Formats: sequence, C-alpha cells, structure tokens
Amino acid sequence: MDFRQMRYFVAVVNEKNFSKAAEKLHLSQPSLSNAIMKLENEIGFPLLERNTRSLRLTDSGEVIYKRSVEFLKQYDRLQKEMEEIQEIGNGKLSIGMIESSKHWMPKVILQFKRSYPSVQIQLSEVLGGEEVQKSLLDYETHVVITNQPIVHQDVNTIPIYQERLVLLLHEKNPLGEKKIISMKDLENEAFIISTIGFQTRRDILNAFEKERAEPNIMYESERFETVCSLVEEGLGVTIIPENYIRYSNFSAIRTRQIDSDELQRTVYLTYSKSRYLPPFVHSFCKEIRGFFHTS
Repeated sequence: MDFRQMRYFVAVVNEKNFSKAAEKLHLSQPSLSNAIMKLENEIGFPLLERNTRSLRLTDSGEVIYKRSVEFLKQYDRLQKEMEEIQEIGNGKLSIGMIESSKHWMPKVILQFKRSYPSVQIQLSEVLGGEEVQKSLLDYETHVVITNQPIVHQDVNTIPIYQERLVLLLHEKNPLGEKKIISMKDLENEAFIISTIGFQTRRDILNAFEKERAEPNIMYESERFETVCSLVEEGLGVTIIPENYIRYSNFSAIRTRQIDSDELQRTVYLTYSKSRYLPPFVHSFCKEIRGFFHTS
C-alpha cells in the first residue's frame, strides 16, 4: 500500500462515492475504481462493500481507513513543519482569535511587523474549546487567543490578561441612573445573550445563578457586534467583555459595572507543544505577552 493509494482510498471513503472522489482527485472514475481494486488485491481482502446505492467499509476496511487518516495527517503536518523550518523571517502566521480580541490585536501585529515585515498574517475566528484544540493540533493555526483554558497534553495555555464583563444598556434606559446595579435588577429587562456553546454565555448564566436571579432572554446572537446593535436600538441590555466595547463606537450605548464577583474572565494564549514553530511565531507570542505586561 503506497502513499498515493492511501490518499485515493481515504478520498473514496470520505466522499462515499467514486464519482465525487474521482472529481476531487482530478482522476477519471474508472482509473480510481481500478486503483482501489488493485489495492484490495495487493493486501488480500476487501476494504469496501459496494452496491448500486452506497459504499460501506468492511471491518478490515475500517481499521485501514483509521490508520490511513492518521498517517496522512502526520504526513501533512511533517510537510508543513519542513516548509516552516526553511522560513527564516518569512512565511505565514496563522492566528485564531475570539471576537473581543480584534480591537487590540492590530496593535500587537503592528509591533510584530516592525521585526518581521515579510511575514503574511492570516486571521480567523476560532470559538469553543474543542474548535481551539482541533485548530492547533491539526496545524490550522499557529496560535489561538481564547477565553477557555485548554487542558490537553500537547497544548500550552498561558493566561495573558483578565477582564470584567460589563453591562451595556441604551442611554435612555433608567437603569443607567442607578449607582449600584445587581443581577437582580436585570430580571425585568429584555436580555440579549450569546448563543448556546459560547463560554461568555456560560459565564453570564453562572453569574445569574449565583445571585439567584433569572434572566429574561429575548435575543440570542453569535456575534458581539450584532448584540451591541440591538442594544443601541433600545431592544434590550446585555453583558459583554469590557475589551470589546472599550474600543467600539456605539454612540447610544452606555456601560456600567455590575455588583458581581462572577463577571470576570481570563483570556489565554494557546499554541501546540509538539509542533515545530518558526522563530517568528515565538516572537509574536512574546509581543502579545509584552503588550499586556506593559499596557
């Protein structure tokens, strides 16, 4: 079983169809079918059960498929590392980030580019602990900024700063006149919150529970920008990280602190321990840690 056959076999299983797999591999369907049949003849047992409607792995095929997927992953990672070893001061830096980090990230990149002007920057939103872990271990990103501590033997999780979660309300909301606002005060307000699966949502609901208050959830959104727009139209109130709103320009929105020790979080810098990281990645991590140490 050679490397080419392995890729062909995995593509057929992933697509569950010879025609689609052949198109993806830029092969003719007969050529791909013959390659898989030749592979089965070489190893001495069938890998696929074929019928007119679908393909299904045999028990032996299941084992070969899992091993092939892992081998191809390791090979692709090795290819990336070999390319990056040759890149001194050049290459591409892939950064995953939570939405609230987008306002300070350009300042860090500006400092970084003074030392590495030729490095390309790729930015993407990476949300949720599982997505962060997958992104790092599959070599999709070099580093990820996240508000979730990643517990994995191959991931470094470094706290870089703490921030409060603050109340946002429309400038005409009478609640803004109160000197001290509690979670109980929010029970009668239309509440806007992140959708299920977001750590910020869990933090906020945990704060309500600790204060024995019940939120009146009327709107849910994946993005802070949408949440803020709803508040600016006077449709409700919300709680979001202070670093997001600190650099935003919503003229009709006011921020207030809430009397709750639960409304704070830690933001982390994460990267893979087992992956080779070019010098410019380590320099970028140093820039991030320095930015929050001095600012």
